[in-house]
Amino acid sequence: MKNKIIKISTVMFAITLLFNSGCKKYLDQVPNDRITINQVFQKKGPSEQFLANVYSYVDDISNIWENTPWEGNSDEVDVTWSKYANYSLNIGNIGASNALFDRWGYYYKGIRSATYFLNHIDGNAEILALNGQKLIDQYKAEARFLRAYYYFLLMRQYGPVVLMGETEIPVDIESAEMQFPRSSYDECVNYVVSELEKAAAVLPNVPSSNGQPSNNEFGRATVGMALAVKARLLLYAASPEFNGNTDFANFKNKDGKVLINQTYDAQKWKRAADAAKAVIDLGLYNLYKDASNDPIKSYQGIFSQQWNSEQIFSRKTNQLADYDTHSMPRQAGGWNGLGVTQEQVDAYFMNDGKTISESALYSEIGFTTVNNVKVYNMYLNREPRFYASVTYNNSIFQGGNMSAAAPISFFFLGGSGKNGHATDFTKTGYLVRKNVNPTTNNGSGGNGTRATRTLCLFRLAEVYLNYVEALNEFSPGNADILIYLNKIRERAGVPQYGSVNLPAPSDQATMRSRIWQERRIELAFESHRWFDVRRWKIAAQVMGDMHGMDVNKNDDTFYKRVVASTHLFRSPASYFFPIRQYEMDRAKLVVQNPGW
Repeated sequence: MKNKIIKISTVMFAITLLFNSGCKKYLDQVPNDRITINQVFQKKGPSEQFLANVYSYVDDISNIWENTPWEGNSDEVDVTWSKYANYSLNIGNIGASNALFDRWGYYYKGIRSATYFLNHIDGNAEILALNGQKLIDQYKAEARFLRAYYYFLLMRQYGPVVLMGETEIPVDIESAEMQFPRSSYDECVNYVVSELEKAAAVLPNVPSSNGQPSNNEFGRATVGMALAVKARLLLYAASPEFNGNTDFANFKNKDGKVLINQTYDAQKWKRAADAAKAVIDLGLYNLYKDASNDPIKSYQGIFSQQWNSEQIFSRKTNQLADYDTHSMPRQAGGWNGLGVTQEQVDAYFMNDGKTISESALYSEIGFTTVNNVKVYNMYLNREPRFYASVTYNNSIFQGGNMSAAAPISFFFLGGSGKNGHATDFTKTGYLVRKNVNPTTNNGSGGNGTRATRTLCLFRLAEVYLNYVEALNEFSPGNADILIYLNKIRERAGVPQYGSVNLPAPSDQATMRSRIWQERRIELAFESHRWFDVRRWKIAAQVMGDMHGMDVNKNDDTFYKRVVASTHLFRSPASYFFPIRQYEMDRAKLVVQNPGW
């Protein structure tokens, strides 16, 4: 050991001597096959690669069992495996020292990368020689959009954030030089909206390369993407969580600055409605409809058909093939792990367009034989989106390694039941079917096939729902509310409000509940519900015990609501994620979120 210490000390002395004796210039030389950061921004290809890296921070939200909590910590889905962080979050095992799903530093890296690009791309000699200033302006607009989007992602998870503007934070900055407080939520909103508007003024209507429309560039920023993010952000900002929320009166910076406004402003709803209508008025997008007009195929096609007319913002690379396997029943070689809650099942309308509490078609008594399969009456006469979204006991499925369609059994001893595997079973007696591509065959006994497709992050149906929700709050009774709500129902194959036997909601409160329910169904399993129940301030009522069928039974007593798991909600802590203690220790002026 002594000899090793002597050798290491000798080497360190030699290195020190080398630097101190004027040889540092030798070590500072750049190899011939590398370029400096200044050279990057004088060449077209390296600059485009730098911008591609800025895009890389767009979250892949398809991994809902491990990387994102937006489904598994809501009342939509129960992720069956306790080994993943969703389980720890659901039982409340989270804090500043155990900051699950930590994205604070990650998004700020994306913000810094975008800012660096914005501050250095001007004057790129090679681009100017080839394409002129127009392409540089487009690239800057893309980076500006991405930076604003990363701020939005920070805000939806953590609330008010630190706005850096055009300031570049050096990677080696001393902590004493990076002391910035959080801006108020409204200040954050106004800044991000302004940045999105600046980007939208330059971005193309359709993805383009070198100033020309190009199908090869799908996924790049467009004016529709910028305006859609703006519309969602303004809807959130108008909602009860952020619009006059006196529950957060003590959420202040160290200098006493209140971070969530305390006075309700109805104009925020108008601002949100106008933003959503601006996306609609672009005329660039349409609700996707299958050529057959089959509502189930239409709903499925939104996600399976690449870059279709409804998708506004999609991510090319993703883990959707793994999502397929995690969602598929064990009978298909899948891992049986993403269980739809009974609460979500109960939310779907009946095929007469009414809720299960209103419709005479709904029954939880008895069974009906359908195609020689015994089906619980709870699952009959439901709207098409239910059948496109949920795999229930004795529903027919074909996918993965299945050679023929067959009923899926979640009974204890069933082919996909609890007894078949120590961990791979749904605790609710249901599985997610929506956006599951049956041609993926990468699970047990599969041939390794992985169906690829784009991950849709924003689509037109959401914009319609954003619009009608905001309009109902600002201008109840406005004719557009029924027009755009019914467009969604028409595509879904559900009777429209105002049609025979289905009167339109007669007052603002009833319409609000219908819009909320339509949103819950149409946007299910798309990372909306977690944020919706919080911004509406109903999370404390809908979270808690999650129910399902009794997967411990083999007979008809399976069809009984039982508690499948608990998704804890603690007010005020569960409204925002805690900022990791490491970040708090570095940023002395940043206050922690309430409850942590």
